[in-house]
Amino acid sequence: MRAFVEAYRLGSFTAAADALGVAQASVSELVRRLEDELDALLFVRGSRKLALTAAGQELLPYAEQVVHAADSGTRAVRSLGSLGGGTATFGVPRNADYYLLSSLVQTFHMRYPSVRVRLVGQNSAETAAAIQAGKIEAGMLILPIDDEDLSVRPLLRDEVFYISADPARAATPVTIAQFAKADLVLYDAHYGWKDPTRRQLAERAQLAGLRLEPMIEIEHVESALKLVASNVGDTIASGAVIDSAAFPAGLHAAPFAEPLFDVIALAQHRARPLSNATREFARLAEDTIRELGVREPGPPGEDAPVPRVARRGR
Repeated sequence: MRAFVEAYRLGSFTAAADALGVAQASVSELVRRLEDELDALLFVRGSRKLALTAAGQELLPYAEQVVHAADSGTRAVRSLGSLGGGTATFGVPRNADYYLLSSLVQTFHMRYPSVRVRLVGQNSAETAAAIQAGKIEAGMLILPIDDEDLSVRPLLRDEVFYISADPARAATPVTIAQFAKADLVLYDAHYGWKDPTRRQLAERAQLAGLRLEPMIEIEHVESALKLVASNVGDTIASGAVIDSAAFPAGLHAAPFAEPLFDVIALAQHRARPLSNATREFARLAEDTIRELGVREPGPPGEDAPVPRVARRGR
């Protein structure tokens, strides 16, 4: 197609060969093969300047589109390799602000102003499904999730606490039996027990022969905390949320008797390599998450555990 377009543009096979850096015979052969494939003559031979036949005129606009598309694709891939272009597609938890992940967009944009960023905030179950479906390349999510076709690397543990406006209900570690009896205000209503944190609690209740039935389900942790502050019921929250400025005054936090953790992990599809843009965004996200954590000492002879969020005393 390129030989055909250049021969038409420059008026001869010789000029097209010079432009393409090949022998004149090579251009003639390429055009002949194209004519054989289409079973049609594309040029009128014999005159000093090549002229298109009716078939050539019909093909020309499509051939020009093909060459333009090929050139654009080549430029896109080359710019992507140097992070001079491309798009980073990445999923983050809806509470990403508590882990400083949303500030990554600004940092990334300052370093790579020509790269577009598509940052999708959603429940971790939805992030995992989007990666599996190829809608986004990678993401940070909370475990556990259904990890079919995913490569998952845990990065950080953040403890989850029972939250109440009544100091008496948060005076001692909370058992799953106590949790099941409480008036619960739980968030992530859309995904319900598919939400990773709620999924862990549901599994614990199931093992204890109990059933968890929240009194109120809403979408956002901030709304749940406001209801708890109004003595409507009790909820749960991670340490990062508790340590934030958005955590309402007057609420009390108690650990679970069997400590409960949100494990933050980086996920991508096993069979799909990341683009350079998304790989670099993922690297920055991982650095940000790891900077929040501290290493916990483990038993002798065991591998180092996943880092845990370092936080102020309550």
